[in-house]
Amino acid sequence: MTPEQIVRTFFEEVRSGRNLEHANTLMAEQVLAHQVISEEEVTVTRTPSDYADHVREMIEAYGDFSLQIQELLAQGDKVYVRWRQAGTHVGEVDGYAPTNLPVIEIASAVYRVENEKIAEYWIQIDRLGIEKQLERNQS
Repeated sequence: MTPEQIVRTFFEEVRSGRNLEHANTLMAEQVLAHQVISEEEVTVTRTPSDYADHVREMIEAYGDFSLQIQELLAQGDKVYVRWRQAGTHVGEVDGYAPTNLPVIEIASAVYRVENEKIAEYWIQIDRLGIEKQLERNQS
C-alpha cells in the first residue's frame, strides 16, 4: 500500500473506532506522536495497543462519534490529514460531567510512513474549541 492508502485506511478503520485491532497492521511498534498542548511541544511514544486504548477513551467520552476526512494530501512518505470529529458528550472529559450534547473536534496531522506503517506523526487539535464547547454545554 502507498503511504496515502495506509493513512486513509488508518482513519477509516482505527481512528474511527471501527476496527481497533487493525492498528497492529498499520502502525509501527513504536510511533513518535508530536503534539502541541497549551503551546508546548510534547512528544510521546505510542504503540498500536496504546493507540487503540486512546480511541476507546474517545468512544467512552463521545460515544460512537463520526469522523470525516476533510482534506488528505500525500507527498513522498508523508500524508497530511485534516478532519472533523462529531460526537456526543456521554462520559466525563477533563472534569466536565456528561451532558449528552454535541462536541466537535477539528484537527489535523502529518503522518510519516516507513516500511508500510505509520512511524511518526505531528498533530494539532483545537483543544480550546473543545474546552469552550464543554464549558458552554455545562450551562
